[in-house]
Amino acid sequence: MKHMTTPIMAVLILLIGVLTAGCAAQSAPSPSASTSPSSASAEALPATPKASPSPSKTPAAAPVEEPAPAAVSAPETAAAAPAPVAVAATVPAAAPATSKYPLHTNVVSTTFWVGEIFNASLADGSQVCSTYNGQWAFQHTGINAGTTPASASGCPGSIYGGCDGVSSGTGASFTCATEARDASNGYFPKNQPAPLENPFYLDLPYDDVNDSVAFQQRCQVIPWAAADNAATGVDHCADGSYSYMKNRWVQMTGPNGNVCYGQIEDAGPSSGSEYHDANYVFGAADARPANTDFSADGTQGAGMDVSPALNGCLGFAELDGSGDHVSWRFVDRADVPAGPWLNVQTTSGVSW
Repeated sequence: MKHMTTPIMAVLILLIGVLTAGCAAQSAPSPSASTSPSSASAEALPATPKASPSPSKTPAAAPVEEPAPAAVSAPETAAAAPAPVAVAATVPAAAPATSKYPLHTNVVSTTFWVGEIFNASLADGSQVCSTYNGQWAFQHTGINAGTTPASASGCPGSIYGGCDGVSSGTGASFTCATEARDASNGYFPKNQPAPLENPFYLDLPYDDVNDSVAFQQRCQVIPWAAADNAATGVDHCADGSYSYMKNRWVQMTGPNGNVCYGQIEDAGPSSGSEYHDANYVFGAADARPANTDFSADGTQGAGMDVSPALNGCLGFAELDGSGDHVSWRFVDRADVPAGPWLNVQTTSGVSW
């Protein structure tokens, strides 16, 4: 029995080992595929002076018969609710693009916005129109809530209702206030339909169409005028319906260190009726603006107005203040990096 017990025990031990291994194999979980998070796009959606920004419009030197671009077809009444805007990842500061244009540093910038009426008694006290576009608010938003009376001081005959901010009221009671913007939706409006034109816009005090001095000297002082003529095959120097400034790209570095980009869509600021500050706008000596108003900085006046989208992107301390400073320079379109400022680009020309 002793000799038989040993082999039997060996067999039993072997069987127990096999059964144990089989159970372990059945109970062990099978390996699963990696569930790494999907990478969000680094490029977010795209996304003036007021009682403190400067007037940004001047009367046209000569009426231009060109109608507003037909590409913008818009509803006849204001939208009941904002169109949804997709939420994108936070936009990182873009690396500065190389540029052959001089840098302007520590310039005071105020904030303005399409549809703003900061002084209805001034001919240039409304952003319902711009110096380059008599229907700026309508083309930018597609909202038509009525027409400014022909007797109005600012923007007579322009369609109002469009607002790059928070609107309320109708007719003489219409108001358009600004709002905080952030990277959660690419600095786009929070309370309005998605804009039809670039929400990253700005102005500089050089109106190359309606200011007679600026118009006469523009092809001598605007650095890209000759290249623009060559690219289009047409010499526009004497063409009062063509602007070398409108839609031009500008690179800005804000208080938060972000580098953001925008397009010129108006002219200002100015403490008078002159919008031909070539020394500041195009000069290489980092001159201060000729304008002396709309600034909390006692050493200089405001030299630029930026949109709410740029206000948020650049990290301004105030929504509608006069104490924020930026550095800026012109940049060619080919050197503008990816960012929310490219999601909706403005291409419309001069129209009144």
